[in-house]
Amino acid sequence: MTTDNNATPFSEPIPTPRSIRTQRHMPSESPESSIRQPVYGVNKLNARPIDTSGDPTYLIIDGENIDATLGMSVLGHRPEPDERPRWDRILEFADNQWTENTRPLFFLNASSGHMPMGFIQALMAMEYTPIPLSSEAEEDKVVDIGVQRTLQAIIDQGYGNVLLGSHDGDFLPLIRELLDQGRHVGIFCFVEFLSSQIAELVDDGLELYDLEHDIHAFQVALPRLHIIPLHEFNPVDYLS
Repeated sequence: MTTDNNATPFSEPIPTPRSIRTQRHMPSESPESSIRQPVYGVNKLNARPIDTSGDPTYLIIDGENIDATLGMSVLGHRPEPDERPRWDRILEFADNQWTENTRPLFFLNASSGHMPMGFIQALMAMEYTPIPLSSEAEEDKVVDIGVQRTLQAIIDQGYGNVLLGSHDGDFLPLIRELLDQGRHVGIFCFVEFLSSQIAELVDDGLELYDLEHDIHAFQVALPRLHIIPLHEFNPVDYLS
């Protein structure tokens, strides 16, 4: 999923220094993909205790894909600043998963020759490493290629866990290989728009986290339709 290379799809988040983010953000309760009803809290089925052995967790964000899915599939319009994810909350969540050593990498498409410097500086203030990629070949999906090469490098080095922010099915073979090697692998996304093939890897140990309901990455409620457990249904909510 791509966006206009000349657009600046990200707002500038309020940077929260990583050194003062100490409290764990706990989950709430319990175009290849067809529309699926999200099942929140899938992470609870496969969640593993924090491993302090030292292996890093690579937080890899396909920023182009997350932003395009939010705008086109969830909101139906270009997101307003308060409708965008709080990237500091996502990093805080990653810091409290499988290891105590998170290395956050944020991939951006810079093929237009333009970089959103305000956003990049805010990411750096939160200790993300921005990776703006470009290519002279118009057909190159530069962010996808960059993420694929990074996942392959993690496989090749023989250690490291992965928490990936994307809905893209192009990463399926690499995710499967990481799982086969016994790595911790998680996906955070809007789960109803995740590639159905990747979602099936939950049976193989993949952990799924919903951006809104598990990570609480938004400051406003998003207009999403999801299955309501009967014990949570309140008809009064629909009468006004």
